[in-house]
Amino acid sequence: MLLDPLSAVRQDLKDNGIIPDVIPVDPPFHPKGLLVVTFSTGQEALLGNTLAKTDTADEPTVAFAPMQVPDMTDEPTYTLVMTDPDAPSRENPKFREWRHWVVTGVKAPPTSAIETGNLAAQLTEPAVTPYYPPTPPPGTGKHRYVLLLYREPNADFSIPVDAPERKNEPANRKNWDVAGFVNKYGLKLVGVNYFVVVGE
Repeated sequence: MLLDPLSAVRQDLKDNGIIPDVIPVDPPFHPKGLLVVTFSTGQEALLGNTLAKTDTADEPTVAFAPMQVPDMTDEPTYTLVMTDPDAPSRENPKFREWRHWVVTGVKAPPTSAIETGNLAAQLTEPAVTPYYPPTPPPGTGKHRYVLLLYREPNADFSIPVDAPERKNEPANRKNWDVAGFVNKYGLKLVGVNYFVVVGE
């Protein structure tokens, strides 16, 4: 019996350690949609495919199908994050997690986008944590770069100006706890994708 695409995503996340290294085992995560991540070189994140550092140097575009949320009358907004649980290496992740990107106020494309063919999500707010491209140290092997899309609790959601996620020097980005961040702000995970860059 073949798995449906969303069940296949969950199984892949378990098989490759994203659950539990980034996503907690409890409560169980059930994807609500597919998160498409495309870089300016045309390369896409495909659940753990290996990309070159040059492919991932620029901030990617993301796309996802709108989630139907019966209990929300307003158009849902989302928070997108990218994190590296393998810093400085998967064997010695003493800096887990390294925060690469945090964006709030992400919206699904308008319905008219189906006609234009531009299905990229709309980034309506400046990044809380500006995109920092993968730069795995030499000799540290494979790094998993995980992108997670969370539904925000309300349309007025924002990250406080003094939040750790706004301290963006490299030294401030290590040892981030995405699960703690999510619990603090009441975010609900709806989609995940990831890719690998090798520290050679």
